[in-house]
Amino acid sequence: MEVKIDFTKSAQENANDYYARAKKLSLKREGAQRAIAELKKKLSDLASIRASAQAARTKVQAAPKEWYEKFHTFFTSSGMLVIGGRDAHQNEMLISRHFEDSDLFFHANIFGASPMILKGGRDAPRSVREEVAQFAACYSSAWKDGLSVVDVYAVRREQVSKSTSKGSLGTGSFLISGERDWYRSIPLSLAMVVVGGKLLSLPSIAFGRSVADRTARHVVLTIGNDKKSDAAKKIAKMLGYGDLDGIMQQLPTGGIRVSEGYAPSPN
Repeated sequence: MEVKIDFTKSAQENANDYYARAKKLSLKREGAQRAIAELKKKLSDLASIRASAQAARTKVQAAPKEWYEKFHTFFTSSGMLVIGGRDAHQNEMLISRHFEDSDLFFHANIFGASPMILKGGRDAPRSVREEVAQFAACYSSAWKDGLSVVDVYAVRREQVSKSTSKGSLGTGSFLISGERDWYRSIPLSLAMVVVGGKLLSLPSIAFGRSVADRTARHVVLTIGNDKKSDAAKKIAKMLGYGDLDGIMQQLPTGGIRVSEGYAPSPN
């Protein structure tokens, strides 16, 4: 071992210098050990966060889907199923495969709208039909056009046809005949809530009529200025729901305003 001596200093001064250097090195070593320990903890925390996020994504992906979930869908406050097409091909499928004599057909009175089918709806009370009318209003071009309200009508199975005197209509288009049951000036407003790991979208008036749902953490969507992608990010954060694609699929087309949920009084 080589030891350097400063001959201008006494033996005691040289010893003190080496003692000071040793103490300084010891402090540096302790600091390095603390830094290593903190780094290991941060890495461990990061690994835990990543594992939790992966588990959440897996849970969302693994959630079983019912046949009607490929459509726009919700259950009314009375528990009745409502399904609506997301595009022209689904509209066609909806009418040809899932529209029965006991059902009701709802459509916003505007060009460009998704038809909604209330399963078993012919005997449904007016209050339940109003919920479906609002759902149909929200998934129409009225939202994209920035309209706050729109009229909606309902008809029976025998009033909906694909045929005209000039032939068959195009994909997703239908001919309506006879008198219509009207729902005037329906406000465009949706509620979103996560139940059992699934994101549900439903008309605001339906949400307000369900005592169980009214206590849940939710958001309210109305006409606004946010793009769908920005609105989806806000909803994900507010609801703690990480499936952005799933949120996007359930959003109406057009500018969106996302608000904190509230508990309106049931009508």
